[in-house]
Amino acid sequence: MILVTGLTPAWQQTYRFTSLKLGEVNRAEEATACASGKVLNVGFAIQTLGGQCTVLSPCGGGSGGLLRHDCQAAKLPVEWVETTSPTRVCTTILDEASGRTTELVENAGPLTPTELNDYAVEFRRWAKEAGLIVISGSLTSGAPADFWADCLRDIRAPTILDLRGPELLACLASRPLVVKPNREELERTAGRPLLTDQDVSEAMQSLRDKGAQWVVVTDGTRPIVALGPEGFLEIPPIRTETRNPIGCGDSLTAGLAVGIAGGESLNASLELGVAAAAANAETWLPARFEHARVKELAKKIKT
Repeated sequence: MILVTGLTPAWQQTYRFTSLKLGEVNRAEEATACASGKVLNVGFAIQTLGGQCTVLSPCGGGSGGLLRHDCQAAKLPVEWVETTSPTRVCTTILDEASGRTTELVENAGPLTPTELNDYAVEFRRWAKEAGLIVISGSLTSGAPADFWADCLRDIRAPTILDLRGPELLACLASRPLVVKPNREELERTAGRPLLTDQDVSEAMQSLRDKGAQWVVVTDGTRPIVALGPEGFLEIPPIRTETRNPIGCGDSLTAGLAVGIAGGESLNASLELGVAAAAANAETWLPARFEHARVKELAKKIKT
């Protein structure tokens, strides 16, 4: 079982416009809403890819009720930790004329010390049963930078960390199997601009020196690069029509998790993740792609 965990789910509204005109009244061609945020996106994508997972997520207020209903309808197994702060609501605006995606992100409300403790207790309970753990997304305001490091103490299951900055650095002593920042997140973690490919390689090696077994870095439409015990890997992205890029990184994380949980090599797991990310880009809603399309796109990868 893969345990997927994170503190910042969202109720995601998506509005699609033929042509968006700032400062004017705009009428959407289509408006949809769904449970989202990195933690739930990874869970939905793992489920689509045929993996077995349990998601651990906070939720609160009316928007939290919408999350519960949507996940229940999709039969996504989620363990909820109730919070006093309502679940955040985020909005994606898709402008077909320009091809631009605009994301309006509400910061997640804080969890109380009691709620954080309850979450940590539930995490440890489920982590003991997990064969693989995925931790994804930002910490909520007020959560200590070593929150995840404390949760992982004495946990034996291999981990995939889609984190950044101090919270990622704090976890490296636990020797995570994979850390997966994008280039901007790697810069924030390194604390300096990464202007060249050599800078990126050095920052990746630094994370390995601190304890990460594999470091995987994404950078938009550029190739995905990975550094680990077997050396340096590079996987080219799949060129496809992009309808909505939101959730592509989470779908890549899900493919990695499903591949690794199934005993595949890091290279094969990355290829599955790249195909899942491409399939996600073709859909309007995050992490709501079709497994058959992933298999189709995977044939296009040339490593």
